[in-house]
Amino acid sequence: MLKQFTLAQLADVLAATYQGDASHQVVGIAPIESASQDQLAFLDNPKYKKHLETTKAGVVILSQELAQFCQSNALIVDNPYFAYATVAKLFQREKQFSTGAHPTAVIGQGCTISETASIGPHVVVIGENAVVEAGCVVGDLCRLGDQVHLYPRVTLYDGTHVGARSIIHAGAVLGSDGFGFAKHQGQWKKVPQLGHVIIGEDVEIGANTTIDCGALGDTVIHNDVKLDNQVQIAHNVEIGEHTAVAGCTGIAGSAKIGRDCLIGGAVGIGGHLSVCDNVAITAQSGVSKSIKEPGVYSSTLPVQKDKKWKRTLARLNQLDKTHERLKQCEFAVGELLMREKAESEK
Repeated sequence: MLKQFTLAQLADVLAATYQGDASHQVVGIAPIESASQDQLAFLDNPKYKKHLETTKAGVVILSQELAQFCQSNALIVDNPYFAYATVAKLFQREKQFSTGAHPTAVIGQGCTISETASIGPHVVVIGENAVVEAGCVVGDLCRLGDQVHLYPRVTLYDGTHVGARSIIHAGAVLGSDGFGFAKHQGQWKKVPQLGHVIIGEDVEIGANTTIDCGALGDTVIHNDVKLDNQVQIAHNVEIGEHTAVAGCTGIAGSAKIGRDCLIGGAVGIGGHLSVCDNVAITAQSGVSKSIKEPGVYSSTLPVQKDKKWKRTLARLNQLDKTHERLKQCEFAVGELLMREKAESEK
């Protein structure tokens, strides 16, 4: 059954003040840039204030400081992210389990099953010539395209879509909860993760790689992306077509990676960043700012003998003082040259 709440009801739940139509109803949650009139969004980071001018969201959760810029109905709170976590729980789909095994389930000989166990029906859409090997777990409403191959022990959480001819190697997990927690009065509150994972066609995903579901929208891996073993893709990440990511790389939430990129092993990419098309990032680099121009990027020092590294580190720690002395020297030399020039012109 579709859940719906009025602005006034949500204000009561949050003990929040509100502005706008108290009877306005919302039936779901979406990102502020894509929400519709019957959906609720939130804005926590002032950096995204521009979205308040264009959002079509029926209700926006925000702070008092940002309320003056909001054209929509608004819920005004001290901690918008924590308030969002509370409201998201109201809309979270609670999965119901009934005891027993569905008639379509296939159960091996000699299995002992508790009377209280729940074994679900065939709710998966699987394309022609798809292969699902031993020990795989495929949740409700998943879709597997033609010729998809799941190696042993792959886990697909509910609602995961995998495009045609994609290959997912052993131990990979797609659709697990993103790392979303809001802190309030010294304690963490879990933020429900309501999105899914969408995998394009001809994608290959390495062993033990993890791709988290979206917090609101979906985590999207486009066609012909190649992910190595033990890659971590956080919630709401988007990776463009033909991009390859080497092992042990971590991509934080809501990062957008362009097409035809090459990302080396053990690279760390921060959240809410964008990397444009045709970028190569060398191994063990840390990306803390968006990359807006194609090219090759690096940010780490090559390995060196321990004694040399300690000397290098000591000099790096003196860099600010060295820079200040250099500026003083440049200033002194500049004054000396000006005096000499003045003397020569007399």
